[in-house]
Amino acid sequence: MSVIVVTGASSGIGRALAVRAARAGYDVVAIGRNRAALDALAERVRVEHGRIVVDAFDVGEPANARAIVAVARHAFGRIDVLVNNAGQVAVGPLSQQSDDALRAQFGTHAIGPIALVREALPLLREAHGHVFMLGSGVARVPVGGLGAYPPSKAATRSAASILRRELKPDGIAVTYVDPGAVDTAFMARAGMPGAPASILATPEDVARKILLAVRTRPRVVNAVPWQTAFVALAELFPRVTDFVLERNPTLIGAAGAPPPALEAAPPPALDAAPPAALEAAPSVEASGFDEALEPVRRRMERVKLREEFVRELLHAGDVLDAHEVALRWAGMPNKNERAATNEVLDALAGAGFLQRDGERFLVVRGPD
Repeated sequence: MSVIVVTGASSGIGRALAVRAARAGYDVVAIGRNRAALDALAERVRVEHGRIVVDAFDVGEPANARAIVAVARHAFGRIDVLVNNAGQVAVGPLSQQSDDALRAQFGTHAIGPIALVREALPLLREAHGHVFMLGSGVARVPVGGLGAYPPSKAATRSAASILRRELKPDGIAVTYVDPGAVDTAFMARAGMPGAPASILATPEDVARKILLAVRTRPRVVNAVPWQTAFVALAELFPRVTDFVLERNPTLIGAAGAPPPALEAAPPPALDAAPPAALEAAPSVEASGFDEALEPVRRRMERVKLREEFVRELLHAGDVLDAHEVALRWAGMPNKNERAATNEVLDALAGAGFLQRDGERFLVVRGPD
């Protein structure tokens, strides 16, 4: 069984990744500072029969790295994947940041993650493991108003490149992740307007791409490629970029907003806020769970899709991906299994349990 360590797992990308990794069969070590949120995450994963341990640590304090690795070693005996996702921001001019604010931001984004890699190195060598460093578009195109967040994320990006070269002889992959503009509460908590809702990726989208990258071990994952392209253009024409930012000091996110802050209030019971298209979906007349499945029950029996599995999908507020659902119950789904999955999800949508948006479905209520 592969073991994944995820920091910043209290909310946002980290929480979505912990849930998705457990569903994919990983043993999960989830680290954050919000104990209540971590306990809620653990309960969620265990209800779905996943294996997870959680513990509260401040990743920004490098002395905690050894203890975090010890949690993984004691619980599961190994580390295959380490995801340095934790993040925080101290809003305001960089020139006015306090010593504590500077230490916290560089500690969380650079010093702490590097210390964590150092302490995990023996286990990562044994597993020929994989390290992910979560960055941001502001690492390449710094914007004002976010304190030391942009320069500390630039340090994250630089550290990823150096670690990649250093650890390659040990068979350890290092991947830098630019998540793009993500639908989390980070910018609101920072007092900034953030990117338009229409361009935001969900934490699940980013989590899915991180897990896919475990197989391919790329140097870089650009979760929203077109946003990365805009960042590259802005980097290529710095005078134009400075002109725009000087006249729009709160313009942030359209070219890549930062990932979620580590510790705010406990997250809601969903992995991510639903996309606007899902929120606006028309309502349908609700019916019972058994009644909803009746038209597709025979199809479910033919492909051996269990009713209990379908029932466990219905956690209000979750966003389901049809392809992922098929992978979860069928392993490597064939054409009939994928078709059956879509028919079942459509039936649940018709009964008012789900709202559909393309291949994704928002769970609007649980089973009766």
